[in-house]
Amino acid sequence: MCGIVGAASHRNIVDVLVEGLRRLEYRGYDSCGFAVINGDDAKHPIERARTTARVSELAEQSKEFIGTIGIAHTRWATHGKPDTQNAHPHISNGLIAVVHNGIIENYETLRSELKAAAYVFTSETDTEVIAHLIHQQYVSDGQKDIAQSVRAVLPRLHGAYAIGVISQDKPSTLVGARAGSPLVVALGEQENFLASDALALAGHAHSMMYLEEGDVAILKADSVEILNHTGQSVQRERKPMPAQTDSVDLGPYQHYMQKEIFEQPRAIGDTLANIAAFGPELFGAKIDDWKAFDQILILACGTSYYSACVAKYWLEDIAGIPTQVEIASEYRYRTTVANPKTLIVVVSQSGETADTLAALRHAKALGHRYTLAICNVASSAMVRETDWHFLTKAGVEIGVASTKAFTTQLLALYLLTVSLAKRAGRISADQEKELLRELRHLPKALHAVLALEPQIIAWSEAFSKCENALFLGRGLHYPIALEGALKLKEISYIHAEAYPAGELKHGPLALVTDKMPVVTIAPNDVLLEKLKSNMQEVKARGGKLYVFADHDTQIVNSDGINVIRLPEHYGNLSPILHVLPLQLLAYHTACARGTDVDKPRNLAKSVTVE
Repeated sequence: MCGIVGAASHRNIVDVLVEGLRRLEYRGYDSCGFAVINGDDAKHPIERARTTARVSELAEQSKEFIGTIGIAHTRWATHGKPDTQNAHPHISNGLIAVVHNGIIENYETLRSELKAAAYVFTSETDTEVIAHLIHQQYVSDGQKDIAQSVRAVLPRLHGAYAIGVISQDKPSTLVGARAGSPLVVALGEQENFLASDALALAGHAHSMMYLEEGDVAILKADSVEILNHTGQSVQRERKPMPAQTDSVDLGPYQHYMQKEIFEQPRAIGDTLANIAAFGPELFGAKIDDWKAFDQILILACGTSYYSACVAKYWLEDIAGIPTQVEIASEYRYRTTVANPKTLIVVVSQSGETADTLAALRHAKALGHRYTLAICNVASSAMVRETDWHFLTKAGVEIGVASTKAFTTQLLALYLLTVSLAKRAGRISADQEKELLRELRHLPKALHAVLALEPQIIAWSEAFSKCENALFLGRGLHYPIALEGALKLKEISYIHAEAYPAGELKHGPLALVTDKMPVVTIAPNDVLLEKLKSNMQEVKARGGKLYVFADHDTQIVNSDGINVIRLPEHYGNLSPILHVLPLQLLAYHTACARGTDVDKPRNLAKSVTVE
């Protein structure tokens, strides 16, 4: 969730640190800061700047600083409120500075121990414990080896962490370490870097290495050494740095979320590129690999969980395979009955979602042998830790509220469904060709839906004045209603809930008034007539309906019913089309309310803590 950037160089690297934080703003944060040391003079103090404003404010402060080594951080508050005192980096006695992603679960015990040893705490964070522990170890270490002091402290930290550490009297050394949270080492010309995401350093380094669990990295301007969890010097695979991409530029759009909504036809097209047939090969598997499992368990969180809920309908209806979907953060904390003939599917945009990773590891510990990841990041832990994977081609997603990552996840899960249906002999060769034709038409169909934006903007003015909204859907569109409600609450701060339309009379109907809009997803499917009856229940209570209907549903504008027609019905792929207008509605409502669309309060993009 937080962002780390670190650098060791012979030149002033303050601008590199700040620019790296700017590129990581999409993750979401409450505060930001950096600490630097200038030159090789061991008497030079650690200098620090912190703010609860945006990185642009930190950039203004940074003009007064010069440093050849430093660490920087964007913080999403977990322990302690979002204020300057709790912002990173944290400094212990002017000697040790630390930035940290993750959570130290035993920090209270360590804090009490350190207080007894006369350490004074100036923040409420778990991170300050790390700084003081390293300081304590460092001053008691006769050799004054900062890397060794960090290594000695790590076994005492329970939980997940990625850390960057500098020491005032070792001004040429930057130390990084990770367990449970990602950390990248990037290699440049006479300078080396640390980051939680390689995107932060694109253009500054020529290659990179992903640290593995328990690794400690020792960086100087002219050298990098990596020690594994046993203290042995090891080599990690070098990879080329990702090229700087236009994806981080807004272009003609007002916000990243708007840009990413309109990138969905391209993202879908890229994800479909070079797919000529369905089968296990799409997921890096062989036909024989897929003969062993006879049911599926999908684990995911947030928006990814809703994509999985849609997939349950597809997998059972089209592929005929029993499927369960679980919220990853709940799955690992309840007693489950493991079936070794289950395929575990994990879904995540980043591939580093802490709860989903932990659920995957828990499932494997229970004896589940078959695992598959659907993910947008090839280098992620989730991809590395599963047998098979499918990489969506959504590209960089900056806005905290997921859009193109969601639709490409839906597409990947549909490809999995049809591949399993083919395995089971449930689709013929002719049907396969027809399904491929429909998929190739999907980007064009999405463009047609996006053309509805002006009509949706008109609706958003009315929505912006409301404080509550209800979303209704049936069948495989019920999860799309859930996703629409989530988007609205995430970025506009309007309280929104979603229900299966058939459940109206079992409680939600009590909330319906003329002041609460009721958004209804109305595809022309087998449940349409039932849905129309549910809509009449709302209308009879004075409720105002806002209906996204397929063109041939015979639902028309009338008193209390507002209708926007989608250009065509798209059968089983309809959820991918119907979610786009819900994204646009949330986006334009948030714009009308003046909220921070790309960085909604209290939320983060990459949820790397439990």
